[in-house]
Amino acid sequence: MTTWIDAIGWTLLHFLWQGTLIAAATAAALLLLRDARPQQRYLVACAGLLLCVLWPALQLILRLDGAMTVHDAYPAGTPGAGAGGSLALRPYMDWIVAAWSAGSIALALRTALGLAWIGRAARNGGRDAVWQARLTALARTMGVTRTVRLRIVDGLRGPVTALCWHPVVLMPAALLSGMPPDLLQALLAHEIAHIRRHDYLVNLLQNAIETVLFYHPAVWWLSHRIRRERELIADAIAATHAGGNRRLAQALSELEKRQFTHPEPALAANGGDTMDRITRLLRPTTRRNAQATIATALPALALAGACLAGLAHANADMPVEKPEHHAVVDFKTCAKPVWPTAALAAQHTGTVTLRFLIDRDGSVTESQVNKSSGHESLDEAARSGIAKCHFKPARSGGKPVKSWVKMQYMWVLE
Repeated sequence: MTTWIDAIGWTLLHFLWQGTLIAAATAAALLLLRDARPQQRYLVACAGLLLCVLWPALQLILRLDGAMTVHDAYPAGTPGAGAGGSLALRPYMDWIVAAWSAGSIALALRTALGLAWIGRAARNGGRDAVWQARLTALARTMGVTRTVRLRIVDGLRGPVTALCWHPVVLMPAALLSGMPPDLLQALLAHEIAHIRRHDYLVNLLQNAIETVLFYHPAVWWLSHRIRRERELIADAIAATHAGGNRRLAQALSELEKRQFTHPEPALAANGGDTMDRITRLLRPTTRRNAQATIATALPALALAGACLAGLAHANADMPVEKPEHHAVVDFKTCAKPVWPTAALAAQHTGTVTLRFLIDRDGSVTESQVNKSSGHESLDEAARSGIAKCHFKPARSGGKPVKSWVKMQYMWVLE
């Protein structure tokens, strides 16, 4: 259990700088693409958010597998990986992981309640046969073959789309009775666009990522950008089936004027700023001077560069290749490597050359097979066995330093 806590805790801590680097690089790319189609910005934002999951997930797997030291992101050294830096946080790992677990559980509960609310609304919401027929016909026109249900719900800020295999559009009762039919149909076309694009599934993934990595502002910013671009894409699709940009903009303006104060349900496939959407519909973005566009990206590029510089600075903690005094193994601290049963029965023998990275405290942080004995099971037994040993660390300038050390182990039948 301690290994799991340490691995999770250090992964969460290292994501603080990793998430900042990802957000800075994504922001620079989005600024350079600010005059491009929203589909391109959407893909960039999605890639950034996905990288926020894959990077720490890979490192967590490596830590649990033993291929990466628990406290270091990289064997060669990372920001604050020294004994006086990140290791000082080790006594607080239980509290760090407990606080993260509490936050994640709270957000997961919120998501579960949102799903339950949507389920009840889909089952018990009001029906309107006329608008249900209009919605079905509109869905067919826009290429959606699945049955789309319409449910009338009190207390919504605006129409929202939920569920995937059996999609449902939740419509505020006040809109159904107070908005002109052509404007209401424009809003429904926008919701059908979400269904056609399977945006609800992406939104579920976003909620899962927000639940796990809730403590990093970069995750919320990236998720917000995804929702914003998603709305612009859906607007572009809907406008072609709703009488053009002006009619959809008029419908959004009417929706904004009503100023519904009720919150939207969690997990609804919507979001974005209404006024920004109206502006983009009525005044499409024009091409700007390339020099001005690059200038606006400079702050984000500078932040990404600063993160990379910090990562490069960490390489000052690289292992010393030729220390004054080399690391020496203390065989009293470990048992003799165990001969694999199958290899012993087959009377396999040989000499394996191994390479170990020894930390300042004498522990093994990485191990490699430089030259095989000819038998993989013998190589692995020697590597894993000696990796459990403690070493007297190398010294340079009178101080312990990281270093690589080569060793040979001979498998000989007596």
